[in-house]
Amino acid sequence: MFDPSSRYYPLPTATLTRRDADGREREVRYVRRRFLPPLSASTLLLEHRFTQGERLDNLSARYLGDPAQFWRVCDANAVLQPEELEEVGRSIRVAMPEV
Repeated sequence: MFDPSSRYYPLPTATLTRRDADGREREVRYVRRRFLPPLSASTLLLEHRFTQGERLDNLSARYLGDPAQFWRVCDANAVLQPEELEEVGRSIRVAMPEV
């Protein structure tokens, strides 16, 4: 369902049976909720001070080798929205999860 590099890849799927307005039942499959991992579940690679004009996807490409892995930086800083990290002068953690 998801690419192996996606944050949602390891999540289990579930099924919910719903009754439509016409009375017919249908199954809805969905991915279970993802929670942020504890900060202790990752290995700090480095800290980076955000400067003017930088973007999180570019930093992810530089340090993790893949711009789509920006979510790993978000997890390492316990934020849900990437924009929270894109603040000039902010020191952000770049980490890899424990395996």
